Amino acid sequence: MGERILVVEDDDRIRAMLRLALEDEGYEVDEAPSGEAGVEAMRAVAADFMIVDVMLGGMDGYECIRQVRRFSAVPIVVVSARSDTHDVVAGLEAGADDYVTKPFQIKEITARLRALRRRVKRGAEPVEELGSDEVVLDSGPEGDLVLSVASGTVRRGSEEIHLTLTEFRLLCELAAERGRILSRTALLDKVWDHGFHGDERIVDVHVRRLRTKIEPDPSEPRVVVTVRGLGYRLDRR
Repeated sequence: MGERILVVEDDDRIRAMLRLALEDEGYEVDEAPSGEAGVEAMRAVAADFMIVDVMLGGMDGYECIRQVRRFSAVPIVVVSARSDTHDVVAGLEAGADDYVTKPFQIKEITARLRALRRRVKRGAEPVEELGSDEVVLDSGPEGDLVLSVASGTVRRGSEEIHLTLTEFRLLCELAAERGRILSRTALLDKVWDHGFHGDERIVDVHVRRLRTKIEPDPSEPRVVVTVRGLGYRLDRR
């Protein structure tokens, strides 16, 4: 049985093209012609990956992703006909892990999925510099922020914080280089496998999303700090 992917796309032609190409890559493909159908299908089939077009009739792709994120950390690739910064950021802020702009080549979609597959595999492996022990990243009146690489969890005090795969891997990579600045390019290499072909906006958006979950005050971050013009650093506390 191959990995299962759910394609949420209201254009029948594009959906059929994606199905054929993904099946050639060895995926089992489920289809949903609307955002509403996508949410229901994800509840029913628990796919390993999702591709979501943001320009859908009725429930748009952004809302579809937000609803799926309430119950699943499945890796999601956004497909959008819009390539300006606002629309790209909106897709990532909704909870997507990556994005591809239309018109796209099928090989670009499959390449992004292969990168996500590698990230899923690495997400279950300890980051060498961290080992498999629990690591306290921050202490405060809200409780300790504890990263457990072995169990793939993060908690603040007694409360577990639910991170997506990308957010968890981003936190692990920053924690492994604690006290050192990691550039956006370095984070693209480590977390997204895009190297110089990636867009640095994706790093900024995921750092913002991560901060909303781990920082007591995301507007005044004390765990993951920005070093202007250079990148990000997870501070030693």
